[in-house]
Amino acid sequence: MRKNGLISLIFSAVVILFMLAPLLIVCLVAFTPTNTLAIPTDSFSLRWFEAVFRHSDLMTSFWNSLWLGLCSASIATAISIPAGLALTRYEFKARGWLNGLFLSPLIIPHLVLGVALLRMFSLIDARGSFAWLTMAHVIIIIPYSLRLVIAASVGTDRSCEQAALSLGASRLTVFRRVTVPMLLPGITGGWLLAFISSFDEVTMSIFVTAPSTVTLPVRMYMYATESIDPLMAAASALMVLFTAVVMLLLDRLYGLDKVLVGGK
Repeated sequence: MRKNGLISLIFSAVVILFMLAPLLIVCLVAFTPTNTLAIPTDSFSLRWFEAVFRHSDLMTSFWNSLWLGLCSASIATAISIPAGLALTRYEFKARGWLNGLFLSPLIIPHLVLGVALLRMFSLIDARGSFAWLTMAHVIIIIPYSLRLVIAASVGTDRSCEQAALSLGASRLTVFRRVTVPMLLPGITGGWLLAFISSFDEVTMSIFVTAPSTVTLPVRMYMYATESIDPLMAAASALMVLFTAVVMLLLDRLYGLDKVLVGGK
């Protein structure tokens, strides 16, 4: 196996540092004891992390984002399971069209989706509804859960299901006790990836949230336009930590290589 040369390693290190530098700077600023954005040099403080938990609007928005992510990821995964099985195991005329429809949110800018959904919600008088906000998030996160379910379905051995059917098990029993356990890594990984995408979504959410359903990323965006104190740096550092923990779980349960490059 050919090893990378010194120049290749240096180039990779520079690219990684360039990508991580903004996150590292934000996390450092979050520990500043001053009232303005500054990188601490002589002392560190947790005052802004404490301020995040004492900020009622931020905590309310956090719970909105948490419940929104849980609901939308669960609904998207529930749709992805039968859709993934249908797309990988059956041949029908609308198969390609249906696959393109489910994956289309990946190529449509979220700004366009936000404006379109805002117009639709205005026409049907659904503005301010948490249920409709959840449906909007389901639309944009379903490709992530569907892709992992499809990858898991392609890699399963159907002989186990055929053996269960030949032994007298019903199709529902086979699905519940054979198919789902074999797809479980893909289902769990897809749910986690969908949850992360919903929790971090801001571009589309700006157009479809109401004062009672403002999500945490939207609240942070609104606050950042009005203030320059390090409160948003602390909130961003907490979100980075939260996302990193979920990504670690995703790597342990399914593998980030399978998510990013489609490995089996």
